[in-house]
Amino acid sequence: MLYSPRMFARKLHVEIIDDGAARPCPLDWLDSFAMRNFTGSAEFDDTLPIADGEIEAGLSVQPARLAQALQDFLNKRGKGNGHELQVTIREIKPA
Repeated sequence: MLYSPRMFARKLHVEIIDDGAARPCPLDWLDSFAMRNFTGSAEFDDTLPIADGEIEAGLSVQPARLAQALQDFLNKRGKGNGHELQVTIREIKPA
């Protein structure tokens, strides 16, 4: 599959808020979410995890919808070790 340079036109920072403390979302969690595509929503096909807390995304990806879907995914899989995780996503503006 060939990717257009515009497909991943934005960089997003993904944080997990766990018991009040924020940290970058681990890359393996982002990879699991991206590979499973459990949402059935084609807009999330335009995401590419690149590092802890970093995703490249297409212009059709809405950060708030992605954050909610990722949060639901992680909590269903018990990643919070007994408590709910929150996910925040913000766009990284080019320097």
